[in-house]
Amino acid sequence: MIKDVLAANEAVKPNSKEIEILHKHFAQCFNKEGQFDIEKFQALIKEEVEITKEGYDLNFLGKSYAKLLASIDTTTIIQPDLEHNSKPENANSENIYISGDNLDGLKHLLKSYASKVKCIYIDPPYNTGSDGFVYNDNFNFTVEELCTKLSIGEEQATKILDLTKRGSASHSAWLMFMYPRLQLAKDLLTDDGVIFISIDDNEQANLKLLCDNVFGEECFKGTIPRITKRGGKSSEAICLNHDYVLMYTKSLTPKLYALSHNDSGFKNQDEYFEERGYYKLNQTLDYDSLQYSKSLDYPIEINGIIYYPGSSKELFEERQAGNFDKADWAWRWSADKFKFGYDNGFVEIKNSKNGSRIYTKTYLKASIEDGDNGYYIEYGERTKGLSTLEFTENIYSNDNATKDIAKTIGKKIFDHTKPISLINIIAELSLNDNDIILDFFSGSATTAESIMWYNANNNTRIRFILIQLQEIIKLGSKAYNTGYRTIDNIGMDRIRKSADLVRDAMPSNIDLGFKHYTLIEPPTETIDRMEVFNPKAIFADENILSQFGRESVLETWIVKDGYGFGAKIEAVKLDKYTSYQCGKHLYFVDAGLSETDVVALIDKYHQDPKFNPENLVIFGYSFTFTQTEMLRKNIAVLKDSSKNLKPNIDVRY
Repeated sequence: MIKDVLAANEAVKPNSKEIEILHKHFAQCFNKEGQFDIEKFQALIKEEVEITKEGYDLNFLGKSYAKLLASIDTTTIIQPDLEHNSKPENANSENIYISGDNLDGLKHLLKSYASKVKCIYIDPPYNTGSDGFVYNDNFNFTVEELCTKLSIGEEQATKILDLTKRGSASHSAWLMFMYPRLQLAKDLLTDDGVIFISIDDNEQANLKLLCDNVFGEECFKGTIPRITKRGGKSSEAICLNHDYVLMYTKSLTPKLYALSHNDSGFKNQDEYFEERGYYKLNQTLDYDSLQYSKSLDYPIEINGIIYYPGSSKELFEERQAGNFDKADWAWRWSADKFKFGYDNGFVEIKNSKNGSRIYTKTYLKASIEDGDNGYYIEYGERTKGLSTLEFTENIYSNDNATKDIAKTIGKKIFDHTKPISLINIIAELSLNDNDIILDFFSGSATTAESIMWYNANNNTRIRFILIQLQEIIKLGSKAYNTGYRTIDNIGMDRIRKSADLVRDAMPSNIDLGFKHYTLIEPPTETIDRMEVFNPKAIFADENILSQFGRESVLETWIVKDGYGFGAKIEAVKLDKYTSYQCGKHLYFVDAGLSETDVVALIDKYHQDPKFNPENLVIFGYSFTFTQTEMLRKNIAVLKDSSKNLKPNIDVRY
């Protein structure tokens, strides 16, 4: 397990991830020595793609190091919170909360959730120089190791390591921190997925270039300003009262949804058209025409009154004669569309001090559509696209975020949180029933509370996955005095209290629980024992399993094998030994497998038509070489049985 990961990480280079992708999709471009032939690649694509060189690129100190971090595997173990996860509200929950470094968390998630996350929202540290951003790097490379892995000199390697260990708030340190996380996040997104990133002016420009590098410039959807507060200090020439939300998609064909129309102007209702919902009056029919068109310049007669664009018969006659010096008025609708709209109630005549005017009506649930055979009425809830100015409304401000969190864990316990309304509109724009949203800078868990309310209001089952570092809370702070010790404690408590609010306000069967897992880094002495362990030893080392625990080993393995966090595991009793099955995998974790247990296993393969695990996974430290070979030889006989089975044996260290 950990030993296997450490051995594999030794061979990883900064471009390992990219080479793996090329191997998968362009195997014909590799020679027999495994080297990539760029000329073959260019020849393969030249008829469809013009090869050009970029005019610029984002370069920063430590970029190659950041790519290396994205490529090497995590050595952490997933420890399930057994007591919490067994509670009735959590036992069947599909929501996930992970305590630990998000770089490790993303790597675990990729093994089961690659291309399965529809939406990602993150609010990373803003790197203001005063908000506590500290580069957190658990990879203890030496200067010599970095020189070898990255093919760089000692001076550059020293500078990179300096960035990772001194808590630098420089641009390079921040970019080096974000780059591998965004690389992994992209791989988690569905092909039609989308990512939203909150950021301020300190790194907005750099983040835009970084995301162009990771997601591609063509997948950039917009930079949306968000209000942070109203007003400012009178002594300031400029008050910075906004930050930003960057939006990128994974591909050029994202699946996004128009927003529900909540315009307060829809307050009128027709007596005979109740099925159309409320309506509002638009501007007059002759208001703000794009350009003059003679076909749109015509008189309209209603109840003996003749109306002209611009309300003047004289100007109408001037235009008809070709004189546009005084006015170029025209209707917004053609004569045919006006007749259809008037006959079907989409027009209203209003009197004013300047005389009668023609207004058009917009309904919430009905509109005039142009068909092949004329106009028709289309029914359906009116929607709108997300305006880049939407988040400038005060409902999205930090003041409202403070009010949100005060309802659950209290005021001034957590700073710099985002409002529920922000996540709510992101969900409306990008998520559908059974989709997954990921937040790997979870903080106070605004995303979780928002999704619970959203599900309750819309009868959906959107699942959330949250990751939060176990960051120590400052001694003497209000959060500390309230009883919290780490940031993830705050997030989980807010989820529990938010669930109570939702449950009391809107009783339903929605998922208001979550399963909790902690990422554990093995202590140095355990890694040392693993490295010196001899697979051919005549005695097993049961102490290594005791360091992790059976449940942690199993959880780590089922995630690694693609079953996801919290997948159902069934105990399979042999003779006196218990193995564990999940899907097509049968896991052997504990020591003590005997010949009679192996015989019982073979009998179960033969006698139980539903029992057919294809992979037998062994925790190598719990087994002697003799036991492993005994299992391997006996399993081999299954290929000659009536089932013709060929189970694979995977010994993991």
